[in-house]
Amino acid sequence: MIVGGGLAGHRAAKALADDGFGGKITLVGDEPHYPYDRPPLSKKRLSGEIDDDACAYALDGLDEVEWRLGVAAKRLDLERRRVVLVDGAEIEYDGLVIATGRAARRWPNLPAIEGFHTLRSLDDCHALAAAATPGKRVVIVGGGFIGCEVAATLRGLGVDQVTIVELADQVLGPVGSEAGVRAAAVHRGNGVDVRSGVSVAGFDGQDRVEAVRLSDGEALAAEVVLLALGSVPNSEWLADCGLELAAGAVLCDEYCFAVGADDVVAAGDIAAWPLSDKHGVVSIEHWTNARDMGPTAARNLVAPPADRKPYTSVPTFWSDQYDLKIKSCGFVKGADRLTIVDEDPEKNALVVEAHRGDTLVGAITINRNRALLGYRRKLEEELSS
Repeated sequence: MIVGGGLAGHRAAKALADDGFGGKITLVGDEPHYPYDRPPLSKKRLSGEIDDDACAYALDGLDEVEWRLGVAAKRLDLERRRVVLVDGAEIEYDGLVIATGRAARRWPNLPAIEGFHTLRSLDDCHALAAAATPGKRVVIVGGGFIGCEVAATLRGLGVDQVTIVELADQVLGPVGSEAGVRAAAVHRGNGVDVRSGVSVAGFDGQDRVEAVRLSDGEALAAEVVLLALGSVPNSEWLADCGLELAAGAVLCDEYCFAVGADDVVAAGDIAAWPLSDKHGVVSIEHWTNARDMGPTAARNLVAPPADRKPYTSVPTFWSDQYDLKIKSCGFVKGADRLTIVDEDPEKNALVVEAHRGDTLVGAITINRNRALLGYRRKLEEELSS
C-alpha cells in the first residue's frame, strides 16, 4: 500500500511495477487527480503555457494499481497493519509506503473572507489563476521560491501591481543573501514591489480582503493575497500511531524504513533520515529527492534484507524567474559560510560555495548551469566514499 499520490508515491508504484512485483498495489491520494508534476504550478501551468494534461505523470505500466483518489488517510494502525481512510474504509497492508508529502502552511486565525490563496495543488493553481488577473492588486506574503516564482509569472501575465512582503532581510533565504540580493533587484527591475524586513500585522476587509497591514503601519491595497509561508508535513494521520517523528517527518533508517517498523518505509518530503555522520538527520523538500527516494523505499520494502540499498542522494533544486536560472545542490541550509567564487553582473551570473567549517556542503548558481554539475559530482563522490 502506498499512501500519497504525489511524485514519491508515483515513483514508488512505478518502480514496483517495472520490477515485476506480482502483488497487489493500492495507492491512496487525498486529491481527486492522478499524480502530476507540481513545479509547473507556480510557472508554466499558472501562466497557461501548459495545461493539466501536460503536468500529469505517465501511467504506463500501472494498469494493475488500485487507485483510491480523493480520499485522505485518517489513521495508521501499526499493530493491525491497517490504514483507516476519512470515508471510514480500512485497508490492510503487508508493506506500507508513506509518501504523503507536505501541505501549505496556514496563517493562524485567518479572517473568514474571500481573496486568500495558497499554492500547493492543481486546484490551488486553478483558483489563483482565475483570481490574479490583470487589473487586480496582488500581495504575496512570503519571499521564498513559490512567492518569487508566482510574482515573476504574474508580471509576465500583465498583472501590474504585485508586491512581495518578506519578514527576513532578503528574499530567497534558503540560498543565502548573495543570491537573494540579486533576485530582489531583478524582481524590482521587472516592476515587483519587494518589501523585505517587514512583517504582516493583519488583514482588512468585510466579505473580501481589501488590504494587508504591515508592521510599519502601512496598508497595502489588495484584492488577492497569496500566502506563501512554506510547508508543514502531512503527518496528522500518524499521530499516536507509534512511529517516531522528527519535526513532523517520519524518522527512517538509511534504507528508508521507519524506525522500529520492518514493514513501513517513507519517502520524499515526509521522510527524515540519517544521511551521514557529517550531515546528521536530514529532511529534504526537493523534487529530485522525492523522485529518487520513492523507488529506493519501495524496492527496499519488498527486497530481502541482504539486497536492500542505502539511500544516498545529493539534493538539487532549481527555480526559473524571468531570465534567472537559480540552482542549488547539496545541503546549503547546513552551511555556516557562503562565499562568492564567480560573478558576472552583465549576465546576472553568480556562483556561491556553501561550507561548514572547512567542508564543502553545497553550492548555489545563477545562470551557471555547468558549474553546478561539477559541484554535484564532488558532493556525490563525498557521499559515496
